[in-house]
Amino acid sequence: MAITDHDLANAAGPSNAGTASTDGATRMIDGVELTPKEVGLSFPEFSSVDEERHYRKTHLAGALRTFGRFGFSEGVAGHITVRDPEYPDMFWVNPFGMSFRHIKQSDLILVDHDGNVVYGNKPVNRAAFVIHAAVHAARPDVVAAAHAHSPYGKSFSSLGIPLAPLTQDACVFYKDHHVISEQGGAVVFDIEAGKELASKFPDGKAAIHQNHGLFTVGETVDEAAFWFISMERSCQAQLMAMAAGTPIEINDEYATYTRENTAYPAAGWFSFQPMWDEISQSEPELFD
Repeated sequence: MAITDHDLANAAGPSNAGTASTDGATRMIDGVELTPKEVGLSFPEFSSVDEERHYRKTHLAGALRTFGRFGFSEGVAGHITVRDPEYPDMFWVNPFGMSFRHIKQSDLILVDHDGNVVYGNKPVNRAAFVIHAAVHAARPDVVAAAHAHSPYGKSFSSLGIPLAPLTQDACVFYKDHHVISEQGGAVVFDIEAGKELASKFPDGKAAIHQNHGLFTVGETVDEAAFWFISMERSCQAQLMAMAAGTPIEINDEYATYTRENTAYPAAGWFSFQPMWDEISQSEPELFD
């Protein structure tokens, strides 16, 4: 994943300056001096392409299981993809017809942009190939993409409106997502239909496909998965607020400020880590 100077500045701890009591004695707890420490966030680094591939596949399996826990599965619908680090014109994806809750990294299949399964022995969801291949082909910046028929996302998609900046969380998507009406409500099986949909998603971290649901993208599986979860909850919050009355939107200045300080790729990756810790520790079979 790409880490910017902005990310590193936000992750840096305070300067190392001594802290003493008023009588000059150094304060301590359990033998540790109570002085400012150098702290920061730890981002993944890889020594080989095999190590990075394993990381991407295990985090993909973990993200799918997390989607299952959130109730985003519906029959065979829904998929998350991530580019292979060695062969970026191919992507790993969950196999067709397998429960999100049971997927292991060894179950994942590798698909090329022509829809051929080149690694694995299970079929690919045609819609997953058509839409995700088109998005990956059109946007080199997208490493991972997520879509599911989540209840609030598909409900909100029927309104044909963008997500409003009603909460701090929703500001992540402020002026950074698209509402796509093309192919809305139709099952996207045709390759040209997938390309048309992708053409309406030229930038930004998310799209609302009318009468269908949510799509999110990122530089990592973790980022794309977190944006999806956050957008689903923001759709839920807006639907509840609209049902209760007339919501008051956050003004442009504050919404933009919040987005610029909370919506960059490393923030999305980091926000998923508590979910990753939960799923990887409680369901270690995902590593099989």
